[in-house]
Amino acid sequence: MTQPLDFQPIFQAVRQAAVLCRRVQEAHLVSSDKGGHEPVTIADYGSQAIISRAIAAAFPDDGIIAEEDGGQFIELVAQEQRAEVVALLSEILNTPVTQADVVRWLDHGQRRETARTWVIDPIDGTKGFLALRSYVIAVGILVDKQPVAGVIGCPAYPTKDNAGALFHAQGGVAFMQPLTGGAVRRVRVSEHAEASQVRALESVEKSHTNHERMARVREVAGLGDATLTRIDSMEKYARIAAGDAEMYLRLPRLNSTRPFMIWDHAAGTALVQAAGGMVTDIDGSPLDFSQGRALANKGILVSNGRVHERMIAAIQQVLSESE
Repeated sequence: MTQPLDFQPIFQAVRQAAVLCRRVQEAHLVSSDKGGHEPVTIADYGSQAIISRAIAAAFPDDGIIAEEDGGQFIELVAQEQRAEVVALLSEILNTPVTQADVVRWLDHGQRRETARTWVIDPIDGTKGFLALRSYVIAVGILVDKQPVAGVIGCPAYPTKDNAGALFHAQGGVAFMQPLTGGAVRRVRVSEHAEASQVRALESVEKSHTNHERMARVREVAGLGDATLTRIDSMEKYARIAAGDAEMYLRLPRLNSTRPFMIWDHAAGTALVQAAGGMVTDIDGSPLDFSQGRALANKGILVSNGRVHERMIAAIQQVLSESE
């Protein structure tokens, strides 16, 4: 039996990354003094550096797949922004940090072939981050190119105390706790299948989907009366895993060859599956994480499992109507 991983260093890193993201939002999106810096750039590199640093210390031999790298940080990021990242990291990690440290952390484990690989999305839901809506910090784990575990920090997850939530999955079990720390509880997908009970999720951005076709799919599936909420990021996966929603659909992008990237789905897939739900392509086949940084899939359906077959049939009918 595989020894469970100690996720505590990753929990701490995700929490620290959330603090960094919040500091960046406060300085550049809430304050009247924007400072002329690019908030996504600063938060992306800072968040990934924190997480990669934690993986390097706790799991030094593992590979990493992530959005950013050290070369991009030096070549594409303005000197003033790089200095801000270094200053933020020094403050949040409570230790002196240099630019060379940031480059080393960003590059750690990348382009390394290992049986266990960490997949990092330092900010998933860029436009949600900028608009002060939902975004997440996600760390998935692939073993032999299969998503088996993950950690997702959701700073804007709807909780009673508005403290956000931290989810993780390991060993086929899913858990939830306050983002700031506290009691850990197991979560499972809901049993809801009736249209009046089903809560459907969609991306906010129209560039990610065709809202009209999605509505048509739900209608054909007999779920036209489902409650619809549009939110950003992999928080959609977390809501389904926690039983706070039942369905999320991404149809193929029209007139686009841009693939789905694995860091947008690895941690979420592991979490929903551990919570008893289903994540497939729109034809019902599994998501394929074996092709490197991009998924070898045309679309994505995430559900509590109770509505999955109906949705697959409806998707195929609606796609055939447009052929």
